[in-house]
Amino acid sequence: MLQKDLEEVKVLLEKATRKRVRDALTAEKSKIETEIKNKMQQKSQRKAELLDSEKPAAVVAPITTGYTVKISNYGWDQSDKFVKIYITLTGVHQVPTENVQVHFTERSFDLLVKNLNGKSYSMIVNNLLKPISVEGSSKKVKTDTVLILCRKKAENTRWDYLTQVEKECKEKEKPSYDTETDPSEGLMNVLKKIYEDGDDDMKRTINKAWVESREKQAKGDTEF
Repeated sequence: MLQKDLEEVKVLLEKATRKRVRDALTAEKSKIETEIKNKMQQKSQRKAELLDSEKPAAVVAPITTGYTVKISNYGWDQSDKFVKIYITLTGVHQVPTENVQVHFTERSFDLLVKNLNGKSYSMIVNNLLKPISVEGSSKKVKTDTVLILCRKKAENTRWDYLTQVEKECKEKEKPSYDTETDPSEGLMNVLKKIYEDGDDDMKRTINKAWVESREKQAKGDTEF
């Protein structure tokens, strides 16, 4: 569905001549391309994790550490004083304590687990939603789990998101229309708004581009 939206935007962009129309379509094109890229990365990541989980455990632990795996799966919750991040790593409780390192700053933390089943595991979280106390933050290693405890500088305050970036992304995803059922509605609303705000020339441009793009798709001439 996203690919078809992208193709249609490209067709309309080729036909559009008005700067305002082209700017709006270019922005929509970038948004759709980003969504497609994110979905492809998620698929690749899931595939890599699946392959990794299917590998048998090594009989003999290697002496040297192999490649570093970026940790992307985690859970988190909070109390009045702490934001708690849970990372599942099979066997992490069996490595030496010094192999599990966490570095905190006021708005970030990074975790490094060295030589766990021949690999290192890394997780870096920047731009935490709110400041934390470096001195009051810590880590705990439990069975197959690393628990990171970020001490809130402002106690009794609720974090709706873990990071500022997550907050901004979620707020941007709150449209004035429902895109859950039909992703193409986002494109339709962009064009509708341009059409409603535009003068007669702009309306003719959009009408012409829309008709031509539909005809081109009907003939199967859409370029990929």
